[in-house]
Amino acid sequence: MSSHGTWRRSATRAVLATGVAVWLGPGAAGANEQRYQSQLEAIARQAPEAQASEPFTSATVLERAELVRQVLARNPSLEAAREAWRASLERYPRETALEDPMLTYEVAPLSITGSVPFGQVVGLSQQLPFPGKRGLRGEMALAEAQAMREDREALRLRLALTASTLFDDLFVVERSLDVTAEHLRLLGQLKKSAEAQYVTGRASQQDPLQAEVELSEVLREQVMFEAERERLRAQLNGLLHRAPQAPLPPLPEAMPTHAAESVPAERLQDEALRLRPELEGLRARLGGGEAAVRLAKRDYYPDVMVMGEYNSMWMDTPHQFMAGVTLNIPLDFGKRKAAVREAESGLKRLRREEEQLISDIRVEVEQARSRAEEARRVVALFQERLIPAAKDQVSAARAGFESGKNSFQVLIEAERGLRRVELREQTALADVQRRRAELDKAMGHTPGLPRNGETR
Repeated sequence: MSSHGTWRRSATRAVLATGVAVWLGPGAAGANEQRYQSQLEAIARQAPEAQASEPFTSATVLERAELVRQVLARNPSLEAAREAWRASLERYPRETALEDPMLTYEVAPLSITGSVPFGQVVGLSQQLPFPGKRGLRGEMALAEAQAMREDREALRLRLALTASTLFDDLFVVERSLDVTAEHLRLLGQLKKSAEAQYVTGRASQQDPLQAEVELSEVLREQVMFEAERERLRAQLNGLLHRAPQAPLPPLPEAMPTHAAESVPAERLQDEALRLRPELEGLRARLGGGEAAVRLAKRDYYPDVMVMGEYNSMWMDTPHQFMAGVTLNIPLDFGKRKAAVREAESGLKRLRREEEQLISDIRVEVEQARSRAEEARRVVALFQERLIPAAKDQVSAARAGFESGKNSFQVLIEAERGLRRVELREQTALADVQRRRAELDKAMGHTPGLPRNGETR
């Protein structure tokens, strides 16, 4: 064998090996693989833990934070979202994998039974996309999976807000029942006072009857509150994935008070832009859009198919073994330009959506902050002025009725006004918590949970 032939074969092998290495080169595969493994680990960490058949078994009081934790642990919607995230992530291995190799076999039929030597051809080929295409497809798959992860986090915040809000609604109903019970006792006393005044001739028969009518009205409100309590309990049990009629622990007697926050509005907004999962998800899709543009531009370059073949019908043994490549020729520039324009338009749309979402988040945070401040000021107004004034009005009207200085109607109106103010106070107290939860959600914190105890 000549040294020239040996050099030529060595050079050919080197060229083929270099070409295959270039086409199979990792590119960004290393970083993408790390992102893939990181998301797999995050999915595993967020797997639901085994739950007791019944929550709150040892709880004497239904605490907001524990309710939110139980909802987030037991609600099947979050697990469904986690599985959707996992399904999206598993696109990555498929998008970055090579096409299956192709094995071909051919035979010369007339050589099977004839006197000529048996003729057959065996071939093996592998399609190799242009360098970088698989990595870009992987980036797009990982970006969509990251967006699904943030969608799950956004669902988690919404579930927490719903649970916290229902807790407040239930608190209002429970405390409203307490207020109603107090006013049933008060009206019973006023009815007895009217009857005593009627017996002595200092009141008309209409006064005890009016007290009875007002008692009946309060009893009607009591029935409505009790029915609303059952509906709210069913809703909470639905979030907890329990039977609607399952019992819940009693609520605390009072809402915790929170000092007014003096954090500048701009700082709150900046924190929201850093934490909101919707924005993180959109930015992940932006990364996927950028990869889509680069992938569309890579379609201007050819893919390659490498092949090896054995053909027994060649007489010379060196010619029976063949190797070769096949390239597609990307001549249709029109469809490739259209694909690039499509990808670029999609990317521009995502950028405009990001701008709008940033603006929306800033507005949402500012509105939530303003409503939270309003709720605190309203509670202060109830506690410092409205409730004391309404109680004083009842005391004055009762003393005036018993002394004959005003009618029983004035007393009933005063009692009705006090009841209305006390019921509105319970709503105002709950509104402080509702608005705080809304602000937490607007900022990307978990409503109902201590901020230093959050986990994503």
